Amino acid sequence: MTAPKFKKIVIFGVGLIGGSFALSLRKAGAVHEVVGFGRSAANLQQARQLGIIDRIGQDIAAEVGDADLVLLATPVGQMADIMARIAPHLGAHTLVTDGGSTKSDVVRDAYAQLGSRVGQFVPAHPIAGAELSGAAAAGADLYLGKKVILTPLPENPAHTVARVQAAWQACGANIHLLTHTEHDAVFAAVSHLPHLLSFALVHDLAQRDNRDLLLSFAASGFRDFTRIAASSAEMWRDICLANREALLKELQAYIAELNRMSTALAAGDAVRLEQTFHAASELRSGWTEK
Repeated sequence: MTAPKFKKIVIFGVGLIGGSFALSLRKAGAVHEVVGFGRSAANLQQARQLGIIDRIGQDIAAEVGDADLVLLATPVGQMADIMARIAPHLGAHTLVTDGGSTKSDVVRDAYAQLGSRVGQFVPAHPIAGAELSGAAAAGADLYLGKKVILTPLPENPAHTVARVQAAWQACGANIHLLTHTEHDAVFAAVSHLPHLLSFALVHDLAQRDNRDLLLSFAASGFRDFTRIAASSAEMWRDICLANREALLKELQAYIAELNRMSTALAAGDAVRLEQTFHAASELRSGWTEK
């Protein structure tokens, strides 16, 4: 049996993303010891009982100093504080990565909080998830065949990026590289906007007096479109605010599209409606997730 690639990994936020990272590396035989930190003692206890972590961290200074890798798997709004707390104690060879869905804000926080250690931080975004949260939602196959976006910094040595890439690849992920601004523009359009729209639709129905009647007749179309509205409110609050500039651009473009459809509908313009539906249907039918 080959020696683990990582002797010790410290995870902040042992939920779906962080817990699955640990389980995936365990399954690959790529880690020897996993230490978990988090806000919920009950969740950490459950993570230990499930074999996700070996120990619950008590002292950040003692744990991160000799860690090979630190994963920040909390909501993005919490990452700046964690960076500030770990920065003075990072070992010379300790690498840091994250699982945040936005990157420009995380990169900004890294420069502000990690200082001279910023070259040890390689930002990442695993494109994998579910509506469930907490340690119990973690799975060893979450990242299998899924994309992980790395947005390396100019300060990152090539071997540092390669080491972090190897960790995600050991989880079964396919690695892609973008700049942090490219990343945020892309995901504002294909992830953050759809979540915002799904939350908005369900919230609209939730305020209606006849919501129970409406939901009693909702079928697969409503279920599929609104599935993501069951996601973590805290996490998506942070994501939307962190990427608000790019998200606002996408939202305004969508509002303009809705206005065009509203105009066509009000005018009874069957041709315009069918052209819009056909173009959308053609693109969606030809799209396959790779």
